[in-house]
Amino acid sequence: MSAARRTLGFSWPALVGLAALATPRVILHDLHVVAEGQPATVLLAVVPLVCWVAAVLWRRPPRPFLTVVVIGVVHGVLLAVGHQVLWNEAFGATGPRLGTFDPRVQEAILRVAAVFSSLVTGVLTGVVAGAVAAALTRFVMGPRRVAEQPVEQTSCGPDDARGTRPPQG
Repeated sequence: MSAARRTLGFSWPALVGLAALATPRVILHDLHVVAEGQPATVLLAVVPLVCWVAAVLWRRPPRPFLTVVVIGVVHGVLLAVGHQVLWNEAFGATGPRLGTFDPRVQEAILRVAAVFSSLVTGVLTGVVAGAVAAALTRFVMGPRRVAEQPVEQTSCGPDDARGTRPPQG
């Protein structure tokens, strides 16, 4: 079992697949197929997050908040890549400008800012959806009881677990 599956409850391909559910909105927005405020845009933005939370409730990973934050980070990377690939389609020949200095420098600055913005958006989206997933997980499953938590066996004797005797070695 991979470390991602143990910690996050999903394989990396599954995490990327969940994050990719949000890419149609990026593509359709940058291609000017959907505009902000339309019902389709709202659905394209919200449905993937609902799917992330539903997947966590269904799979019940050990760390639901972290799992959804990681999905959000992957979403941020996909968002950044999508915006960079579709940059010319989104802005056309007269892209955004910062002033009168070299247009190549302006474009480089704006592209770096767009990458940073995409990553922050992905992380914050993951944090919000992760908080919802963690809260719903606790609501659905209830708080973990001590008997349900895994116990690490690291002691050599009964007193070692209480820290009253140094380990024998």
